[in-house]
Amino acid sequence: MKSQSIAIIGAGTAGLASARVLAAQGHDITLLEQAPALAPVGAGILLQPTGLSVLRELGCYQALAELGAPMDGLHGVTRSGRVLMDTRYHLLGPGVQGLGVHRASLCHVLSDSLDAYAHQRWLGTRVDALRHDPLGVTVVVGAGARQGEHRFDATLIANGSNSHLRPAGWVHYDQQYPWGALWAIMPMEAGFDGAWLRQCYEGAHRMAGVLPTGRTPDAPDTPLLSFFWSLPVADMPHWRNGAHPFEQWKQETAAFWPDLTPLLAHLRSSEDLLQATYRDVILHRWGEDRLGIIGDAAHAMSPQLGQGGTMALLDAQALGQAMAEADQWPQVWAGFQRRRASSIRFYQNMSRWLTPLFQSHGKWVPALRDIAFPLMYRMPWLPRQMALTVAGAKRGLLR
Repeated sequence: MKSQSIAIIGAGTAGLASARVLAAQGHDITLLEQAPALAPVGAGILLQPTGLSVLRELGCYQALAELGAPMDGLHGVTRSGRVLMDTRYHLLGPGVQGLGVHRASLCHVLSDSLDAYAHQRWLGTRVDALRHDPLGVTVVVGAGARQGEHRFDATLIANGSNSHLRPAGWVHYDQQYPWGALWAIMPMEAGFDGAWLRQCYEGAHRMAGVLPTGRTPDAPDTPLLSFFWSLPVADMPHWRNGAHPFEQWKQETAAFWPDLTPLLAHLRSSEDLLQATYRDVILHRWGEDRLGIIGDAAHAMSPQLGQGGTMALLDAQALGQAMAEADQWPQVWAGFQRRRASSIRFYQNMSRWLTPLFQSHGKWVPALRDIAFPLMYRMPWLPRQMALTVAGAKRGLLR
């Protein structure tokens, strides 16, 4: 497609990656971000091998690998020590790994890569509305130095799962998950410095996780980890107002998973733990006329399979491929859907099915999980399929 003026709303993973891909193709990119600067916010994420392949294609992998923590797989046990999850990337081939990274590191690397191409960044810019038609998109900026209306050939919505810009007629389903998490970034502690995402479960009502998160550009000599604690969203206000005494929680958590004791020493009050909530978003379409939606804004899901960052990178790659082979925008959306629909639907469904197994108040479901999961790892075919699923490579149960 000949050069287009494209507004990309949101400077997270999806926005920066798609800006990098499209700017390299010669399109006139304007990146709009509500925050006044690209600040180091967010917890650590696990980038899967498929997402890392996109970074290799963009020439970004080595820079991120120097900041990230190589990951061999996921290991999860019950409170009693029974192994439930033992997913290993090496089943997919020699040297296959994931990468634990701080979101700030990923954005830093993508931002630096984008700097090599001509583009504009409108930071501190709040987009209030969009009007699209077959000839272009009008972006209504409600706050910032460029307040007013701006016309672009096309616009991508990439401003996250809580996006207020999704056209109502495109939304099939949009609900907040009843469970979220408390999280914190802290210095690495001995015992968690291996190449594993580690989790511990008690039923489905109690879960903790620890992810090696590598380093950030601001502190390249300090290895970090991300700590997660599962919590119902309805309980989050009580957490903040002190209804559950913090020191009591620390004692209960240490008793639940004794390995956490040195990590808990870093937490002085409930203010040291930030809250995360998740949405389940299903759209009828991801593009129409000259307006498209990518990343969590298009297909938010629970974090059970750790696919958010990877899905955003794969979206950017697929969009670039569709743009390269099309000369009209309807062809772009058709090409994007052909490449992404089956994978997105599979991972949304799998995340939705798995969530009650690990975040719910049920008793029978986790009891069956505790029996079924260890058995699945003993079957000759399933361990590789489970590794393919975690790696972001599946397009269906048997694909």
